[in-house]
Amino acid sequence: MCEEMIFEYWFSTIRKLSARKKYLLRELIGSGKKIYYIEETEITGIEFLTEEEKEGLKKARKEKTKEQLKEEFYKMQEHGIEFIPFFSKEYPPGLAEIPDPPFALFVKGTCPGAKKKAAIVGARGCSGYGEHYTREFAEVLAAAGVDIISGMAKGIDGTGQRAALNAGGKSYAVLGSGVDVCYPRDHIGLYMDIIEHGGGILSEFPPGTPPLAMNFPMRNRIISGLSDAVLVMEARVRSGSLITADMALEQGKDVYALPGPLDSPLSAGCNHLIQQGAGILLNPENLLEEWGIETNVLCRNTEIKNEKNKKVLESTDDLVYSCVGLYPKNVDQIAQESRVEIRKLMSILVTLELQGYIREITKNYYIRIK
Repeated sequence: MCEEMIFEYWFSTIRKLSARKKYLLRELIGSGKKIYYIEETEITGIEFLTEEEKEGLKKARKEKTKEQLKEEFYKMQEHGIEFIPFFSKEYPPGLAEIPDPPFALFVKGTCPGAKKKAAIVGARGCSGYGEHYTREFAEVLAAAGVDIISGMAKGIDGTGQRAALNAGGKSYAVLGSGVDVCYPRDHIGLYMDIIEHGGGILSEFPPGTPPLAMNFPMRNRIISGLSDAVLVMEARVRSGSLITADMALEQGKDVYALPGPLDSPLSAGCNHLIQQGAGILLNPENLLEEWGIETNVLCRNTEIKNEKNKKVLESTDDLVYSCVGLYPKNVDQIAQESRVEIRKLMSILVTLELQGYIREITKNYYIRIK
């Protein structure tokens, strides 16, 4: 790695400067190395920098020596983290075209390529309804070769990314922390699997950066910027997912939303997006057809899978299964609808859960998951 890149790395890590100011400053001075060695009198004369930004730049020049920077840079590489500035040929072309692209990316694994890419985003505390359709859309799209991009958060994000991997596809996670900081920590398995399956973990924040609240809105513009379309699966009226949707529209990207029950606060944001003109997500096959992606093989596979499920559940189990929905139902309600005696019903519910058809989300409350 050439010495010039070490100084570009240093310049990218200055928190007091926005990405836009970094672009302007580098265009004016010429390179990260020249900025590192610039005279303080020159900094004072740069009109588009505020006094706080000027002081931040001066301080950053004094914090680390060239040798310290070199050691830090090579240590980062040893940990499998790649540094990709905006002028690098590895920088994602779609991201470079958004109004406020990050000055540089830090990547573990790979960057998204030329394949079709869909961002799947939504509520952290999602419902069984949102989780079910997130899994369905992610699996079908990923099986068709669409890369799935999200923020690896709990709820919709993580569900969509895990489903994409289970379908044999690739996924990419954009973090509001350094790429070496798995957040949430519970998703360390997903974090590792994303890389293992050929995808990547991306961030504009330097390694070691904690998941600060102010980082996440900035992260959202990268999720939409990397994607060809943004799919909002569940969202409240005020949510980060709607921020991502707004950013996608500003970037000229397509936005789709999953319609939901009128009385569900988790679907209120999605229904609002549809009212404002977003595309309606009715099924993933329609979306693939709209994108010109072959769906015949997918349909045959789905038919085979459904037939297999039907054969497994041709009995009282099937009757009980049909009474479990995408919204939680308690045992008494299922018993009333199925007319199955409680003792036998509990045995069937346990069997269905072990087979992966339903899940007990809280004591005696069940939802369907496939």
